[in-house]
Amino acid sequence: MAKIAVIGAGSWGTTFAKILADAGNDVTIWARRADIVEEINDEHRNGDYLPGIQLPESLKASTSVAEVIDTADQVYLAVPSQTLRANLQEWGSLLPKHAILVSLMKGVEKDTGLRMSEVIADVIGWPTAQIVVVSGPNLALEIANEEPAASVAASSSKASALAVAKAASNSYFTSFTNGDVIGTEFGGILKNLIAVAIGIVNGVGYGQNTKASIMTRGLAEISRFAVAYGAKPSTMVGLAGLGDLIATAESPLSRNHRAGEMLGKGYTKKEVLKRMSQTAEGLASVAPVLQLAAEKGVSMPIVEQVNLVIEGKMNPRDIAPHLTHESDQPQGE
Repeated sequence: MAKIAVIGAGSWGTTFAKILADAGNDVTIWARRADIVEEINDEHRNGDYLPGIQLPESLKASTSVAEVIDTADQVYLAVPSQTLRANLQEWGSLLPKHAILVSLMKGVEKDTGLRMSEVIADVIGWPTAQIVVVSGPNLALEIANEEPAASVAASSSKASALAVAKAASNSYFTSFTNGDVIGTEFGGILKNLIAVAIGIVNGVGYGQNTKASIMTRGLAEISRFAVAYGAKPSTMVGLAGLGDLIATAESPLSRNHRAGEMLGKGYTKKEVLKRMSQTAEGLASVAPVLQLAAEKGVSMPIVEQVNLVIEGKMNPRDIAPHLTHESDQPQGE
């Protein structure tokens, strides 16, 4: 049994805390809001983010980061990606020096283009062997309902990845290990962009042919990008790539799909953000991903069109799969 801290009590943070507690670990979750802490501790629920879900009685909550992370063996980070740096700058010095830091986030930092594991290393300065990323086809409410699912724990350290996979596996959730941190992390980031595209065409009213074309061409597109940055092609057709894309692209539970759907129905970016109760990471990641793509000379026509729709420079009805002459296959190992 590991002593575990989870930072962030949104739908995914709370769901992962449940996974960890159901696996027999000693888990405490941090929430900014006192009412959420009280509800988790007293009623074993988090109604704002996981309505109808009963949480384990062993799961504890606190508004004090210092109390939550004190003596923790593993610290899971589930805050919005664009706030990670500020959070770590505020309390990162309190982290136990022996702890494994686990990123549950799927985003690229706007100003730097860094993946979340890179932000952690940049701010905290810890060796990459103590950093693990978790990603996969993981819709929070389905997993909170204990529907069987799986994910990938990736790290430069096999021992760290195995420790996290062991802590985050139970009767309904299995964590596998992978040494491809770049591919695992980019898979989770990039599929959000294609999910926004699928949401847009769904909002417009296009059918399955258009959506299937965008999904398959989108997989080729994000695979080219990830491989250009050092990912293994095999990762992009595994749980953290294709698996996550399938789960996210058309599910009404996906925040990125819902955001895209609203854009497809004519809402502006400002209106979408106002109506979203939680962060749709894909909207924030489009611009920095396109910048990174330009630096490697990678063509991303679908993501470019998503960006045009987000910025109000393209009618959503004009978005198309853009079946280019480039290969559908990821390039090289």
